Amino acid sequence: MTMTQSLGPLADGGHAIIMGGGPAGVACALALQRLAAQMSRQLLITVVEGKQFTGERHYNQCAGVLSPPLPTLLQNDLDVPFPYYLSRDSIQGYVLYTGRERVALPEQGEPSIALRRIQFDAYMLETARSRGIEIISARAVDLELHADQVIVYTENKPVQGDVVVGAFGLDEGSAGMFRRRTTYRPPLALDSVVTKYHPGDATMAAFGHYIHAFLPAHPSIEFGAVTPKANHLTINIAGQRVDVPTMKAFLQSDYVNTVLPNMSKVGHYDQHDLRFFKGRFPRSLARGYYGDRYVMVGDSSGIVRAFKGKGVTSSVLTGIRAAHTILEAGISRQAFDDHYRKANLDIIRDLPYGRVMRRLTILCSRYRLLDPVLRAAHDRPELQQGLFGAVSGHDPYRQVMGQMIRPGILAAILKEMPHRK
Repeated sequence: MTMTQSLGPLADGGHAIIMGGGPAGVACALALQRLAAQMSRQLLITVVEGKQFTGERHYNQCAGVLSPPLPTLLQNDLDVPFPYYLSRDSIQGYVLYTGRERVALPEQGEPSIALRRIQFDAYMLETARSRGIEIISARAVDLELHADQVIVYTENKPVQGDVVVGAFGLDEGSAGMFRRRTTYRPPLALDSVVTKYHPGDATMAAFGHYIHAFLPAHPSIEFGAVTPKANHLTINIAGQRVDVPTMKAFLQSDYVNTVLPNMSKVGHYDQHDLRFFKGRFPRSLARGYYGDRYVMVGDSSGIVRAFKGKGVTSSVLTGIRAAHTILEAGISRQAFDDHYRKANLDIIRDLPYGRVMRRLTILCSRYRLLDPVLRAAHDRPELQQGLFGAVSGHDPYRQVMGQMIRPGILAAILKEMPHRK
């Protein structure tokens, strides 16, 4: 049984419980352990995770493209080497498509790494286990928050601690536990449908190392992507109301046939091809994402790069920042407000710009107003850079919007407007 702590910094003998063993939760656990050692404190850290990552018994709906500065972040802040051996492809850039136009957007710096997220999650969780962090392989079923402790009930056993970290993504069951006990309300989300396709060695070789991203005029699809991963392609779409019929329509569309001309004609697939998985990812900040003895990290908090991109990097960052708050500032609502929220202002302040960008993109896609933008980009490297930052999530949306509204850029786009068909 844990020794109860005050709401100040977690002291020697304190116990942190983390609900969720994905990148956000494991990053928080590893950061807590490392920081505590630097402060000469002994902590008990427990991660509760119901999924079995090893053996790939579960499917992760993430497209699995991890980009800088994640490798540096893992090494410098967690002393965890990035698992380059899990790489399935080195992403060299994007090809962006609208209704009638396309433009190549080469990577400006270190390439992103495409891998299977379930393998990356297993690597991170096993790293935590190997360093002595307690892993409970069971689902959390309820929790209680009291003035002097927290209790997390699992399928295995109850766990008593001093602070609980919510790292459960958008899991509705876990979110419901906090809704009943706190003011927490999960972030709004977009639906995502993901599948994979093995087109054969020749097609994969011709496809290359670019992610093909689509901004179609389809009323339900906000964006789609086809991502190379060694011997297969991961295909995903996202929107507020996407489902399997929407994905099937996307696969048979002119957009995809532009990239994979034989997609609709192939009569045989790998046995695991074209199985559809449904997921969600946040598009807003959660409400009440911290309070006395609890804090949310990663997707649970909604503190992710707006619209798309950088989900894993943001998750790791928020996990690390929560660990610093717990050990340096405290586990009270006030400590999280003064320290954790402010530490994440670089992402939080960009969310409104991301929402504006998302709405503008949807509107322009519906009315095919993005075609002149792509035509203008062919001869404007600075416009290509802005589009790359928007599509990849590499750059803050405030910066992207600043690049896009420069007088020279706007003039180049307006010059292409008469060519609209």
